[in-house]
Formats: sequence, structure tokens, C-alpha cells
Amino acid sequence: MLELARIQSDAVVDANWTTPGPQSLVLGLARTNEELEAIQRLRYNVFTEEMHAVFPNAVDGLDTDRYDPWCEHLMVRETGSGMVVGTYRLLPPEHVSKAGGYYSDTEFDLSGLSHLYPVMAEVGRSCTHPDYRSGAVIMLLWSGIANLMKQYGFRYVLGCASVSLRDDGVTAAEVWRVASKELARQPELARVVPRHRYPVERLDSTLPARIPPLIKGYLKLGASICGEPAWDPDFNTADFPVLLDIHAMDARYRRHFGIG
Repeated sequence: MLELARIQSDAVVDANWTTPGPQSLVLGLARTNEELEAIQRLRYNVFTEEMHAVFPNAVDGLDTDRYDPWCEHLMVRETGSGMVVGTYRLLPPEHVSKAGGYYSDTEFDLSGLSHLYPVMAEVGRSCTHPDYRSGAVIMLLWSGIANLMKQYGFRYVLGCASVSLRDDGVTAAEVWRVASKELARQPELARVVPRHRYPVERLDSTLPARIPPLIKGYLKLGASICGEPAWDPDFNTADFPVLLDIHAMDARYRRHFGIG
């Protein structure tokens, strides 16, 4: 593993995101087949066993797909046990054609972002071990993404933020209420169109709900939800397209991640 950073997990890495406990966490990039396999096993444990997602290529306890060979794979290890406890992957723009396109293109028509392609990386397959979901792991992973974006001169980050529909769309309704207000305020924002649109007109629940932590984190960074959600039958989720312009990132996080 190519090490990028390490912290004590009881250290405060952000005013709102802390994690208790004495463990030491180290962030790096996977550089061996064994490390990639450990990442794919964590993804299988989270996506298939915990979330019951159905992936055709998730076999023998590993979650693999055609994008993996063309991505940089960020990984967080707990140094005491050596266990991989978090991961994210980044598809650089120069590898998009080799991978057969962006993963997001399977869910959205991305033509509205085509002018951004040369400087737009895609992130995805984010997951964290259930015992390490208090914030430090995801902040380490985002520091790694920022490091790669800065190193290679990419400006935009694209991804899909999934919201479970097991609550009959209550949480997705809250996310869409927030997103639609922001879209109305930013008519100039680049948009994408879902290929299998989730019927947002049904998202009219008035039941109380909270924005999921990952989406809340994206919005705090300065990202925008740039279109209506798509329905992902593998996960039974509403997937919201998220776009972050590094130049428009919240100043606090620019300083934290060392972006000029």
C-alpha cells in the first residue's frame, strides 16, 4: 500500500466528525492484488451481505466489476489488526474510455457534463466497516480523494449518492426537497438526466426524515445534486447524481485538505 496519511482515530479531524477509541488508522492506495482483494471483500461484506445488493459479479465473497482495473483504490487500514475498514475508488478521466465509460453513465445521461470530461474524475463504491462509521474513516478517504485531485489537476468529482427505499421513500423525499430547492436557485448548474427515473412526484411524504450522513457530508463540502434521482434495482435505492467543483469547495475543507 502506498501510504498517504495516518491518524489516531480518537483525534478530532473536523469539528463535526470525530471518532472514539484508541485505534490508529492509515490511508493509502492499493498497490497489490492482495490489497485489492481485501477491498473487494469489504465491499462484498457491506453491499451484498449487509445491504443485500444483487451484483452479478459478486462471487466468492468478492465484489468486482469492469471498472476496478482502471481505478485508483483508496483504502483505510486499522494498523493494529491490519484490517481494511474503509474504501473509495476514483476513476481518472484518462481511463474512462478504457473502462467503457463512467459508472454513472449506466444510470444517467451525462451529456450535460460532456464539457467537463477532460477534468472530471468519478468516485464510487464507497463503504466503511460497520464498527468504524463515526466519521474519521470517511474524512481520511476524502483527504485521499482531494490529494489525487490536486496531484493530477482534476477539477470536478462526479458520483452517485444512494438513498435506501426501504422506508417507502421518506428519506429520498427529504433529499429531493433539499436538492430541488438548490436546483431552482442555480438554473445555470450542469444537469444530468436519469436513464431509469425514480418517480419523484411520489416523493411527497411529510414524515420527518434526516439527510443521510454521506449526502450531508457532500453538501457540506460544497457539492451539488445535479439532477433527479435514478432507480437502482440492485440496491433498491434512489441514486442522486452529485457533482463537486473543487474550486467551489467550502473554504474550511479546502484548507483542511490542503487545496490552494
